[in-house]
Order: sequence, then C-alpha cells, then structure tokens
Amino acid sequence: TQGHYQPLKGKKVVITAGPTRERIDPVRYVSNFSSGKMGYAMAAAAQKLGAETVLISGPVELTVPSGVQIIHVESAADMYDAVLSQFDDASIVVKSAAVADYRPKSVHTQKMKKKAGDDVLELERTTDILKSLGDRKEHQLLIGFAAETTDVIAYGQKKLESKNLDYIIVNDVTDPGGGFGSDTNVVTLLSREGEATPFTAMPKDQLAVRLFETILQQEGGKLDVR
Repeated sequence: TQGHYQPLKGKKVVITAGPTRERIDPVRYVSNFSSGKMGYAMAAAAQKLGAETVLISGPVELTVPSGVQIIHVESAADMYDAVLSQFDDASIVVKSAAVADYRPKSVHTQKMKKKAGDDVLELERTTDILKSLGDRKEHQLLIGFAAETTDVIAYGQKKLESKNLDYIIVNDVTDPGGGFGSDTNVVTLLSREGEATPFTAMPKDQLAVRLFETILQQEGGKLDVR
C-alpha cells in the first residue's frame, strides 16, 4: 500500500525482537512470554519504508520478513554483543526485545537433579542494554518499548528519561487488545518532548508502519541529517 514512499531509504534501522533465554542447566532456562510479533512487524515496516534493516532476534516461532538481515541470539549477553556490533552506523535503533533483567548466577553443566524440599535459584542482573545504548548514542534515534501492567504512561516517561531515549512505545500488556502473543496492539508513543500519541487496537504490522510514520513526522525530516 505504501507504493514507492520510502522515507527510510539509505538509512540503517536495527531492531531487537523476542525474548531471551538464560540457561540454568542443559535442559532448563529462564525466559518470558514475548512472542516477537511486534519487533518482527517493526522490521517488516522499516524494510517496506526503504531502510536497510537488521533484525536481532531471540528464539521465536516467526518467519523473518523478506529482505531483512537476521541475527539470531539466545541470551541477554548475546543480544547485547549483537546490538553493539550494529549500533555505530545505525540511523534508528528500535529495542522491542523483552530482554531478561536477571540470569541464573551459576549455570550447571549437568542437569540439576531433583531433591527433597525446596530449592533457591540465585539470580544476577544482566547488562541494561537500552541504558548502555542511551549512554553511547551520538546521531542515532533510539526507540524503546515498555510493556507495563500499571501506570503505563508514568513508567514509560520515567524509562524514556532515565535511559536517554528519543521515543518510547508503551503498552499495557493486560489490555485484551494487545500484549504478548497478540496479533493486535494498543500503544502510546511518548516523545522526548513529552508528546503522547495514543494508537487504538490495530494489527501489529499496520501499527508498526504508523509508528514509523508518526516518528518521522515528529522528527520533521530531521532524520535526513542523521
């Protein structure tokens, strides 16, 4: 439907998508319910709008959009390395992956055996990828996602400021029209200037195009100098 409208032509867009898996032992891991659908939709939209698109994806059951370069990763550490390797010459970075905040402190080389009574899994923090990118960015437009369950706008605004983002896309994962696994999404786009643009429930592929168009509009063509 976009025809030859390609406002992202000549720009490199890097998108992270899906969950990460943090291993406990050879057969178990800690993960989350992210399906990767929104991130993959963002990659398809960037490609459609003319960008050279790199998709860094955790383990998901999705087809890679045509023409998109894919980098498959598993853990938060893998994703951090992959994003960093693509960051310097990127024009836009969209971090839609649901990266684990914690990982098991020690990974067992053998399968942990069941024993009587309870057990405790010790966790340690993973590197905050978005904050690292926010600290490092020069010309890049940095866009984050925040999946929240309460006070979504307030948390989103706080995350945008604390991680030095240009935009954040917040969604209430308890909303029946959006959230993990859903084909539709209900989000609000928050800008650094404090502008909030709500989007009603719509298919994720359609929403992704609308988000890019709205961001480009708000940038007022400034992306050309990036």
